[in-house]
Amino acid sequence: MNGGLLLDMDGVIYRGSELIDGAACFVRSLIDHDVPFRFLTNNSQRTRRDVATKLRRLGLPVEDHHIYTCSMATARFLSRQTPGGTAYVIGEGGLMTALHHNGFAIVDKDPDYVVVGEGRTLSFEQIETALRMIIAGARLVATNLDPNCPTDKGMRPGCGATVAMLETAAGVKAFSVGKPSPWMLSDACRDLGLPPERVVMVGDTMTTDILGAVQLGLRSVLVLTGCTRTEDLVQFAYKPDLIVDSIGHLEFESVAALWGKGMRISPEPETLEAA
Repeated sequence: MNGGLLLDMDGVIYRGSELIDGAACFVRSLIDHDVPFRFLTNNSQRTRRDVATKLRRLGLPVEDHHIYTCSMATARFLSRQTPGGTAYVIGEGGLMTALHHNGFAIVDKDPDYVVVGEGRTLSFEQIETALRMIIAGARLVATNLDPNCPTDKGMRPGCGATVAMLETAAGVKAFSVGKPSPWMLSDACRDLGLPPERVVMVGDTMTTDILGAVQLGLRSVLVLTGCTRTEDLVQFAYKPDLIVDSIGHLEFESVAALWGKGMRISPEPETLEAA
């Protein structure tokens, strides 16, 4: 097989606690054909093992190595910038585990970085502490800039909302590693062992999944089971290479065609033409 896939999860593979029709069959087909793939998530709370366990309980035959999180991307980025560095963390176990795994120490005084992820136990005391550290010279890094997160009970403020508070108070801009950052997608391609031109991104959100793919030069597939509707596409100056109703309508041959050399996209993104 000459290519691989990066797959968003919420809105592509499942909604809430239910698999989207055809998702299990598609994933099994990837495994049967020995296609390398990674599930990408901008949720920094869980470790890759936690995420893999959730997917297995939903009926998907995946392993831990199939998961790539924004926590992993953030920790890898920081370890390359400052090997053996220190961080004050606003976030949960997935982020802290990734930082530890990449040689970082979690501290509550004089950190190299203030790193912000999702958290359900955020306190104003943490915000005050982080603000003082940033003013003193710590660099502000976000696992992602998503303003909100979907839950079973509805939306709650996301990492981006917390980061915006710190940015406003400190007068600085955070560096974000998660989607749509090309850094996260590029490192996920490295995790696959493939160059970006041999990887297809499948997502449901134009402003993260598809934008990140376009910025890095990946081929992209938009599914209409999540955040983006067909009528929304006129708002964007960029477009996916392929649009399908759901992951269950994504044919394996269509994905393979996107890996092929000498392909170009016609004015209608649903149609592939040979160059």
